[in-house]
Amino acid sequence: MREQLITVLDFFGLACWLEITTNHPECIYYFGPFLSQREAQSYSQGYIEDLKGENAVGIIMKFKRCKPKTLTIFDENMSYSKSAIVI
Repeated sequence: MREQLITVLDFFGLACWLEITTNHPECIYYFGPFLSQREAQSYSQGYIEDLKGENAVGIIMKFKRCKPKTLTIFDENMSYSKSAIVI
């Protein structure tokens, strides 16, 4: 039942996703979908540890209700949101 709810929310772009941006490499990563921001938060440290293990720096994390088309985006001309959490 829970997975079906997440699927429906994701279909409509209402599921919660964790967006992590790194300065080096210049990437945006999407992790999810999750039912809530609280659930996404519970997984965030593991994702951040993995990125740090790959020597990523300038890690910025924020939560979004969206429907990402791509889970990893590499773009040299990215801009960062002021509402993000810098780690």
